[in-house]
Parts: sequence; structure tokens; C-alpha cells
Amino acid sequence: MDEALTATGAQAPRRPYRDVSLWLDQVAEQGDDLAPRPPLAGDLVVDVCIVGGGLTGLWTAHYLLEAHPDIRIAILEKEIAGFGASGRNGGWCSALFPASAAALERRHGVDAAVAMRRAMIDTVDEVGRAAEQLGIDCDFVKGGTVAFARSAAQERLARAELDEAQRFGTDPLVTIDPARFGADGARSAVFDPSCARLQPAKLVRGLARSVEARGATIYEGTAAIDFAANRVTTAHGTVHADAVVLALEAYSATLPKTHRRLLPLYSLMIATEPLPAAVWDEIGIEHGQTFGDYRHLLIYGQRTADDRIAFGGRGARYHYASAVRDDYDRVPRVFEHLRQALRELLPATRDARVTHTWGGPIGVPRDWHATVSFNRSTGVGFAGGYVGDGLSTTNLAGRTMADLVTGRRSELTRLPWVGHDSGRWEPEPLRFLGANLGVSAMALADAEERVTGRPSLAAAAVRPLTGH
Repeated sequence: MDEALTATGAQAPRRPYRDVSLWLDQVAEQGDDLAPRPPLAGDLVVDVCIVGGGLTGLWTAHYLLEAHPDIRIAILEKEIAGFGASGRNGGWCSALFPASAAALERRHGVDAAVAMRRAMIDTVDEVGRAAEQLGIDCDFVKGGTVAFARSAAQERLARAELDEAQRFGTDPLVTIDPARFGADGARSAVFDPSCARLQPAKLVRGLARSVEARGATIYEGTAAIDFAANRVTTAHGTVHADAVVLALEAYSATLPKTHRRLLPLYSLMIATEPLPAAVWDEIGIEHGQTFGDYRHLLIYGQRTADDRIAFGGRGARYHYASAVRDDYDRVPRVFEHLRQALRELLPATRDARVTHTWGGPIGVPRDWHATVSFNRSTGVGFAGGYVGDGLSTTNLAGRTMADLVTGRRSELTRLPWVGHDSGRWEPEPLRFLGANLGVSAMALADAEERVTGRPSLAAAAVRPLTGH
């Protein structure tokens, strides 16, 4: 293991980045040593300074370089590229947007809602196309999502989703026979073809190498301390740029000026050992497919390229003052909940050994509506608020931000999320009380529906606050 010298000359072990997630562990196993790139070494002048080395920042750099190969780009990353949600997520490259089509219609009108939905659907294919063009093998297979309805209340939610898709005419959702799958208690199932399974760390690490090879410079171990018009301040120097792009997602909460813009809410995951073919025959999920159900306390899973199940969900609490710490990534109670939820949903996994557990914060805007914006007078842009639906949305954000920064008017810059202001989260302790009440309400809603068999009153009360 490479080591770095401390200020006293002693050797300090490198941070074990491969322990962050299954995905980073796999890329390390395949030869990526995850060694941090050199930090910023003094003041710098560039055309564009991107704060955050995740998918939003890297896709922005990619599309800027596509349009202007000579553009000077600096990317500042506190840890390593892909350290945050981009290297930890569930691997769903989906057309999901945190605000529903109905909510978008209420805010922006039906034409804008349809345009947003179509842009998200097209983005799934764009991720696959761009990855193939760049030679990034990220296990991209567009197999769609299977969502199981396992109670009468869940069936009502499934029918509402089908009705909404038909009304807007954008999402080609269909019902399929749940008997094809080994999902316990499944009464019906909905299939959405607009989703691909991929290995997120392979994508983000490959994209970092690609933009670097084309001239962008990634400074790792370089945390932004503050930003202002055309300027980003770090402990290693100040970067002056015509455009500053903030692409920190949940880590926006670590900067004073964006502290209340996005709430860092933790989502956790587990992964099983590779499962034998006989077990997969019983489960029925195919390669490239993702899966979940219609419970309120969200779960999500995928069949990985090496035949594991990567399975995640909500349930971890929000931490006071939007704190983000490594030890919040691992909550034994939530990991056990995920183990039980997986075995309950897919009984064929009951003997499967869990080999990896991990988690991390996602960024939640006050109205659950993602945004991309650029203020030409200050030269500062912001993108984020994906609420866990970022694996594809980051690509759309990167394409849109590239157009905004370069002043190009396009169909993307006319989408309704451009310039959207979600407002700020309440000060503490209201933020702490409200966020954790919402998490508890979702768990209560699932329990309520199991007991009553009717749609949850708790869920109905919270739905307007969660982008629906």
C-alpha cells in the first residue's frame, strides 16, 4: 500500500477507499489502486472550476470538452473521484426524477412535464452510448425495472403509476405476470423498460480517466472551503475561473453558503455473495434488471454482473445540523432490516451470505425537485438534489450545465428544472424534527398498510412533501 508523509515525516497509511462500497472494492480488485491524484499546488487560473469529482462534475467536464476541446478545466475533489454517491449508489441508471410527472405538471404545466420525462428516458440511452464511445466497460445492460405489488394497498399505487404514465404518454410501463419471479406474496408486477443496470464505480472512475486524458486536471485531496463570483478557495490555493460549477450533491451541506440547500439523508446497502444459477432460476430476475416494490420506505435492488444481489433502502436517520461523517455510513440496525427485507421479498436468498455493507448520504432539496442552474453575472452554477435518482440525472445535468456555461441555448436549457429554486431547509431543530418525522412516517405507513390493508393515512399526509 502506498503511503504519504505526515508533517512530522512519519508514514501515514492511505485511507482505505476500497472499503467504501462493493463497487470501489471491485474496481480495486481489477487493478485501480484508488491512489489519490496530487492536490492543488497553489493559485490557479482556468476557464471552468468544478467543485466535486462525482458524476455531475465529470459529465459536465466531458460535455464541455466535447464542445470545446481546448477549454481549461480544474476539478476539485476532497477525497477521490467517485468517493461520494457516484461510487456507492444502487446502480440503477433509470428515468426516475425525484419529482413525479404530476408534480412537475402542477409546477410547470403539462408540456414542460412531458419534456422533462422524455429527457430522462432519453438520458438512460445516452449514458450507455457515451460509456461505449469512451470505452468504459461499466456493466451497462438495459434490462428494465420490475416493481412488485405485494398487497392491495401496493396494487393501488401500481395502478396509479400506470394511469399517470398513460396520461402523460411518455413512460412505456406494462404489467407482467408476477409468477415469473420468486417474489413472495407478489399479486402483480409492473415493468419499466427505461432502466439499465450498471456498476457505478466503473463508470465514474472511467469517466475521470477519460476527462483527464483529454486535458482536464483533477485535484484530489483538495476540499473547497468557500466560493464566490469566479473564485473557489481551498487550503491549497485559490482557483480563479470564468465559471464555477458546484457539484457536491449531499456534501453541499459542508459549505456555509449551501449548508441548507440540500439535506444529507443516508441510504444504506448490502450485497450478497455471488448466487448459483439454480437460485437465480428461482428468483427470475435477469441480467440487466433492477427490482423493487411499492412499499413507502424505499428499497431497490439489482442483479450484478457477477450474479450478486446489491440491495439498498432508506431507514437511516437524518443527523442534526446536516452532519456528514464516515461512521454514519454504517448502521447495523438498518443493515439487518435490509437483510430481512431481501429474504422476505425473495425467499430464495435466505441462505445467501452478505459480503459487503455500506452507505452514504444523498441530497434532498426542500421540495424534492432537482435543479441545474447557472448565474451568468456571478459565473456560479449549481446542480443537484437528485434524492438518490442521480445515476442518470447527473448525465442530463452535465449536458445541460455545459450548454449553460457556454451560453448555448438548446432543448436542454429550456427544461423545467433549469433555474428551479427549491428554497432552503428550515433551521435546526426544525430540520432535524421534520426530516426524521418523514423517515418514521414512511416506516409507519408500511406497518399501517400491513395491518389495515388500506392505503396509509400517514403516507397520504407526507406525500406532498416528497415530490408527489
